[in-house]
Amino acid sequence: MKRLFVIGLDCATPQFVFDAWRREMPNLDRLMNHGVYGELESTIPPITVPAWTSMLSSKDPGQLGFYGFRNRKSYRYEELYFANASYIHEKRVWNYLENEGLTSILVGIPQTFPPKPLRGIMVGSFLTPDKSADYTYPRMVKEELDRIADGDYIIDVRNFRTDDKDWLLREIYLMTKRRFKVVKHYLKSEPWDFFMFVEMGIDRIHHGFWRYQDKDHRLYEPGHAYKNVIKEYYKYVDGEIGTILDDLTPETAIMVVSDHGAKKMDGAICVNDWLIQKGYLHLKTSVDKPSKLTVEMIDWNRTRVWAEGGYYSRIFLNVEGREPNGVIPQSEYESFRRSLMKALEALGDEDGQPIGTRVFKPEEVYRTVINIPPDLIVYFGDLNWRSAGTIGNDNIHIFENDTGPDDANHAEKGVFIFKTDPAALNRAGLESGSKLEGLSLYDFAPTVLDYFGISIPGDMIGRSILKGISEDMMRVISSEERHLQSEEYSEDEEEKIRKHLESLGYL
Repeated sequence: MKRLFVIGLDCATPQFVFDAWRREMPNLDRLMNHGVYGELESTIPPITVPAWTSMLSSKDPGQLGFYGFRNRKSYRYEELYFANASYIHEKRVWNYLENEGLTSILVGIPQTFPPKPLRGIMVGSFLTPDKSADYTYPRMVKEELDRIADGDYIIDVRNFRTDDKDWLLREIYLMTKRRFKVVKHYLKSEPWDFFMFVEMGIDRIHHGFWRYQDKDHRLYEPGHAYKNVIKEYYKYVDGEIGTILDDLTPETAIMVVSDHGAKKMDGAICVNDWLIQKGYLHLKTSVDKPSKLTVEMIDWNRTRVWAEGGYYSRIFLNVEGREPNGVIPQSEYESFRRSLMKALEALGDEDGQPIGTRVFKPEEVYRTVINIPPDLIVYFGDLNWRSAGTIGNDNIHIFENDTGPDDANHAEKGVFIFKTDPAALNRAGLESGSKLEGLSLYDFAPTVLDYFGISIPGDMIGRSILKGISEDMMRVISSEERHLQSEEYSEDEEEKIRKHLESLGYL
């Protein structure tokens, strides 16, 4: 009986895992030495939602139909929704496994709230509004989580944007310790063929402490007491992984994956203030202090463009005949969009120096585009700058995060480690200990199915590395338009999710 255990480490970063600290993480080092590993190209954008679901389905954000945590439900200005599990209409790996009679245990995987019935156990992720919600399947699992986790299973760190770094560090460690307790409990107490969990602590510690270990960070302080905090946490996680490896049989295959990496954040671009300055965005009344932009503030009859902030920016055009008060003629849509792209790419730093901003058209980077995508996706400074969605700032460039302290942004490469039967690697032309090139996040699901001997669906866009990494298995596919028929958050739940995502910097 084949078994696969997957360790998901949100935001785990290749330069730390593969290079800088590898020798100080003996368990991950052992998996690399006895398996294969490499950098994993993330989605556009490289963000938790949609990246984990793209990994698990081998479908890009355009095919999934959501482009971040919050998306447009219609072309009306105010209609937005958070992409929870009920908006996922593509199969994820456990759905294929279940069809073959295989059992899965899933803990903390993003976009698994609300949980759906499956053959096995599911514990929802940080998109759970709070623990009063039913966030497990079966429902009774919720009742035993706290007992397993020292009295309080922590879904995610709350009140994350804080200057109380000692408190934050304690919370991250406590969350991680208790998650691993739950994982080890179900690993030994329940039957499974596929087990996957995602730990969010690495992402949280990057955002909270990056400045202290990166000499190139704008806010770096030499010799700070926190200078080794991230490194020590990686070592702690490696130790926890070691206790799991001790409980797995030698025949169990093991993967370690992350959805993206991390990098320093130089500052934030106040994109909506810039749009106002350029005459693209008009307000009904002026704003003289940093404020959240709301649809009620905007003079839609004069506005051509508005934007959402976050680790990347989503740009929306106000198009005649599409939006209720659209002003850009449809015949001028493409020429206007091209000129806006050039203006965004030319936006420099506070001294006017180029920062390497990259702008994407959704239809050019996805195989198909369903539902309502942003008109443009922007990586300010190639993700060295985030996007501040607020208005009324003193400058276009700010150096304190508009949602609270934050030191890091997301990077485009995550990690991939796969330890399995050496004979299976040899059949694919791979040698144990090899570092692979050209891996994509979309390769995960086909590799999982291939490992279990399940046929890879023709509409998956990745490839199984067990078939050899040189084999070109990329496919361009078409997808029918889908309508949103999903279980939305209640108003109260949506407000809880909005506040939590804002605190995490995703909005």
